[in-house]
Amino acid sequence: MTIRPNAPMPIELRHFMRAGQHPSRSVACPHCGAAPHRPCRVPATGRTLDETHPARRTVWAETTACCPHCQVAPGTPCHTDGIPLPDQVHARRFLEAEEMAA
Repeated sequence: MTIRPNAPMPIELRHFMRAGQHPSRSVACPHCGAAPHRPCRVPATGRTLDETHPARRTVWAETTACCPHCQVAPGTPCHTDGIPLPDQVHARRFLEAEEMAA
């Protein structure tokens, strides 16, 4: 029998272990560069944070939910009258993403 020290964790256990984390940790943080499923950190000191950066929550909402306000699909940036909103999403899209995660 061969023992693999770094065997992949089963999905059922992975979900259980991460159940207390905000779902936005499933994407990389554009602010601090934290990898998916890793905590955000302060770029200057490297100190880890308990909460995620707002930019990470924005990317998560954009990649997972449709926007009920401007009717765009997941992965498409929100817009107002055809003008894209840079690094922002509508509040209703956040609510939609939270409902999908629950």
